Amino acid sequence: MSSAPSRPPRRLTRRLFQLYAGLALYGASSAFLVRAGLGLDPWDVFHQGIAERTGWSIGTVSVAVGALVLLLWVPLRQRPGLGTLSNVFAVGLTMDATLAVVPDVRGAVAQGALLAAGIVLNGVATGLYIAARFGPGPRDGLMTGLHRRTGRSVRLVRTAIEVTVLAAGFLLGGTVGVGTVAYALAIGPLSQLFLRLFALRPPSPAPTASVVVASA
Repeated sequence: MSSAPSRPPRRLTRRLFQLYAGLALYGASSAFLVRAGLGLDPWDVFHQGIAERTGWSIGTVSVAVGALVLLLWVPLRQRPGLGTLSNVFAVGLTMDATLAVVPDVRGAVAQGALLAAGIVLNGVATGLYIAARFGPGPRDGLMTGLHRRTGRSVRLVRTAIEVTVLAAGFLLGGTVGVGTVAYALAIGPLSQLFLRLFALRPPSPAPTASVVVASA
């Protein structure tokens, strides 16, 4: 009689690796967009605008905003997962760490290259951590929660949220530019591509044990 080795621990290890690698890369990609100086995604425009007003680092603001958004889950009856709680802290901390070692760039070519690298890396990061299936980030959970409570389409709810934070961030001094538009156009297709690439295959059924009886 033989038994196959257990696969769930290996699968869990991969999921955890994808989660934290994705969150770390997300923070790094956001830092690249900041250093490119050509415009940020809507939420980071908002984070940067608050940072300009408070003197906090943009990563610290990201953590604080993520925690406040998570509180909005309570009336929406959303349940956070490990990925949700990890997202609140990991992205902002990694973003600040990356900003500490990556300098500002000058010149259209260098800025464009760093912008492109940041957007593509953001797509990779999104595919990694969402495919790990440990729960949505606080901002995505706000979107899905409002979708369920209001009955409005996900597209409409997401657009309303992002237009609101983008406008608020711009008024506070956040950077809006060609990079903001490029991010909006590219992140959807990139995320879909990398979600498929990093999707976890369903576990194959364990082989049944077999007993061979030999007759003398």
